[in-house]
Amino acid sequence: MPRVLLIEDDAAVRDGVTLALRRRGHEVAAAASGEEGLAVLPGFRPDIVLLDLMLPGKDGFQVCRLIRAERQLPIIMLTARGDDLDVVLGLEAGADDYIVKPARGEVLEARIRAVLRRTALPADGAPAAEPGPAPVETYGELAIDRAGLVVGKGGQDLALAPSEMKLLLFLSATPGQVFSRQQLLEHVWEHSYHGDARLVDACVMRLRTKIEDIPRSPRYVQTVRGFGYRFGPL
Repeated sequence: MPRVLLIEDDAAVRDGVTLALRRRGHEVAAAASGEEGLAVLPGFRPDIVLLDLMLPGKDGFQVCRLIRAERQLPIIMLTARGDDLDVVLGLEAGADDYIVKPARGEVLEARIRAVLRRTALPADGAPAAEPGPAPVETYGELAIDRAGLVVGKGGQDLALAPSEMKLLLFLSATPGQVFSRQQLLEHVWEHSYHGDARLVDACVMRLRTKIEDIPRSPRYVQTVRGFGYRFGPL
């Protein structure tokens, strides 16, 4: 079962989430502050982080950016409000998804599994076997190795967060095809309901800062106004 690092200052929420996840077989490390969570992270080596936004000391936004600077761990924000600026800022800081508190154990479990499935490899940690080596796809200066889950630009590997990687792989699989935000939510985020388009827009923005020469004039991930996004044409 995935190892979960929970960073949450509210003791009642922290205890409730910890109990719900442990009942489902997860190993959980719980931290009451951002500083404590960052200190626990290297030794615990979690598979995913559940991160409260409103933390004492270093807040959730700062903690998210610090984790992203060194690791590409999946991060799910925990927020008490689902329709405010905090969600947007958290997504822009690098979170992969968010959950509005309070959340039932089955909701937490489903969202954790959905986020982890985005870049999941087989149990042995290696890409699935293929008849021969899969070619690296090249688009301008961008190189995409689907089997190895590696994206490079100009000969340098790029550090993409899980959602950014899955979004790029999905869009680039059918260059030129336009996908609505709702379609991307269903295929990339696995939200079958009418999800939050901010997840898509924030991820596109972060991805563009990493793969585009000029993020405001993208060549790779392009906006089709009134419809959604597509990969290319270059």
